[in-house]
Amino acid sequence: MPASYTGSTDSASIAELSREKLFADPYLVALIDTALARNLDLKMAVQRVEMARASFQASQGALVPTVNAVGSAGFDRYGYYTMNGVGNYDTNLSDNIKGQSLIPNPTPDFFLGLRSSWELDIWGKLRNRRRASYTRLLASQEGRNLVITALTAEVARLYYTLLALDGELSIIRENIALQQQAVELVNVQKAAGRVTELAVQQFTAQLLNTRGLEGKTRQQIVQAENQLNALLGRYPQPIARGQSIEELQLPATVAAGIPTQLIRRRPDVRQAERELEAANVDVAVAQAEFLPSLTLTPYVGLNTFRLATLFDPVSIAVGALGGLTVPIFNRRVLKGNYAVTVARSREAYYGYQKTILTGVSEVTSSLKGLENYRGVADVQAQEVAMLRRATATSKDLFANGYATYLEVITAQRNVLDAELAQIETKRLQFLSLVELYRALGGGWE
Repeated sequence: MPASYTGSTDSASIAELSREKLFADPYLVALIDTALARNLDLKMAVQRVEMARASFQASQGALVPTVNAVGSAGFDRYGYYTMNGVGNYDTNLSDNIKGQSLIPNPTPDFFLGLRSSWELDIWGKLRNRRRASYTRLLASQEGRNLVITALTAEVARLYYTLLALDGELSIIRENIALQQQAVELVNVQKAAGRVTELAVQQFTAQLLNTRGLEGKTRQQIVQAENQLNALLGRYPQPIARGQSIEELQLPATVAAGIPTQLIRRRPDVRQAERELEAANVDVAVAQAEFLPSLTLTPYVGLNTFRLATLFDPVSIAVGALGGLTVPIFNRRVLKGNYAVTVARSREAYYGYQKTILTGVSEVTSSLKGLENYRGVADVQAQEVAMLRRATATSKDLFANGYATYLEVITAQRNVLDAELAQIETKRLQFLSLVELYRALGGGWE
């Protein structure tokens, strides 16, 4: 990994700040808190954690014997020319066999007791499966944290977008008022014979265009509010906002720390690391599948061929069977499974590398965005101030006959475009800050 993002090796990072300290807007913080409590994607992520936890608990059960309570009944009718048929017939002729001991034909079989099965983990296969399940549980928790960081960033992005749209709407309405005054002025000058009907039409068309822009902006506000309400897990309703985006100030300095901190803080990197670890353990499990498996199957219970003697103490039966299983003819299946797990392990490794590369790239882009947009904002502030003076000058010159109506219209359009561009740049500044916070892995702790 690179030693730094932009040359600084300071380990301080805004990712260590809580969202209350970073955003410093109680309305935004309240919206984020609501989203973390009610967002449906986050609730789904929590359920994925629960599924991973259940899988881990199931893998733990494979290490201990399974014990089942069994009650069974059946019968067998043996043919005369069979070992059991001849043996039972010959047994019944014995002087020692009489009464309840005589073997009937058909021969019932009643069993009531416990049967168990236990695979001894002599090669660590079951322990590795448990380890892989536990690692995937940790990965699912990191996936939940990833949803939290993305949700926090998306709520902040939509909130600042709403503030920017509010600012644009305010600017548009101010320009509508100014353009209305210009229409009234040009009508007076037309009555005085100083301008033609064409000038009135041009000023009126510009006013109508700006009113259309106002309607579009109101619709964009509605859409942004509905998107934000969806993240909050609620139906459409007004979104409370704080001060305008023009009054908000970015932090004087923004620290990103060093790239190696991404491995510790960024949830998708941590998740990819866990997935890589689990994939490597799966390879060890696939290797152990080629080795013999030792299984014990003991039982204890009451067993008899006459129901009347089922609960007689002499019907107690105990047994155990140990079996060693070695794969022979299914090794091709095992080899295929092993090749698949190796490929998945390599895929997880490349995915881990890709996640780190993406993280470093996103942080660098956001840092550069903050720096570049700050410079753009300074230039645009000077541009807006100059265009406002130009608009006032054009009005004075037009009123005294030293400027044409086209120069006034152009000046008004230029100042409107510049003010809207200034608001957009301010929005992009805050979006870069939010994106940097997310890219650094902030907001989930």
